[in-house]
Amino acid sequence: MKLTIVGCTGSMSGPDAVASSYLVQADDVAGRTWSVVLDLGPGAMGQLLRYLDPAELDAIAISHCHADHMVDLVGMHVYRRWNPAGCLDPVLTLGPGELLSRLNGVDGTSTRETYSTEFSFRVVEAGEAVRVGPLIITPFPALHPVDAFGYRVEGPGHDGDRVSLAFTGDTDLCEGIEAMADGVDLLLAEAAFLEGRDTTRGIHLTGRRAGQLAAGTSGRGGRRPAGRLVLTHIQPWTDVDAPLAEAAAVYGGPLTVATPGASWEL
Repeated sequence: MKLTIVGCTGSMSGPDAVASSYLVQADDVAGRTWSVVLDLGPGAMGQLLRYLDPAELDAIAISHCHADHMVDLVGMHVYRRWNPAGCLDPVLTLGPGELLSRLNGVDGTSTRETYSTEFSFRVVEAGEAVRVGPLIITPFPALHPVDAFGYRVEGPGHDGDRVSLAFTGDTDLCEGIEAMADGVDLLLAEAAFLEGRDTTRGIHLTGRRAGQLAAGTSGRGGRRPAGRLVLTHIQPWTDVDAPLAEAAAVYGGPLTVATPGASWEL
């Protein structure tokens, strides 16, 4: 299973990266590559074309309906409906129940527009796994001002074993996200807030809270640590060294910040 960073800037596009979007891929036993995109924020559609022909995309999973995580579904709609080679088949699209109406609003269409030729929408429910080829995607409830989920993705590893990664979406610490992160090989955690600077709770993780999540020491503790922590969703106004230092103070495993094009094979 492979993770590639398409976009990683928090809350908006930045000067060096577009907003949140992450490509997860795995081969099945026949050698066919399956591809899933987690979130599709501003600018992500264009950058995705560097790594994948959207005609080969098998699923999209949207963590929540804030614009910085889903607005480029409009671009995906255009690419799939008006492709000169012919309309592409609808792609499985997972997300909260308001995703279709949110897309209508962003695109400026009426509620009669269902996008049924481009997307096959499926409302996710916490704990209900969805299989996409060799990948199993399980949503977990997040803590954010809107209906939000993190996703745990399990798939084949190099040696035929099963490996896992978890993507927090936007969240503060909560039981759902802590359960999602338990023992994953790679934790992709947002770290939009800084300790002492951003004191409002129930919206985002800080670098420290992301580190505690990875270490298994947040909340009630007692969970297995993540094998690797990758910090993402850091806004352009934040020096990335600050959340890195916060995380490193509480998490002793491999730690880095997401950058466009970076990838990890599990």
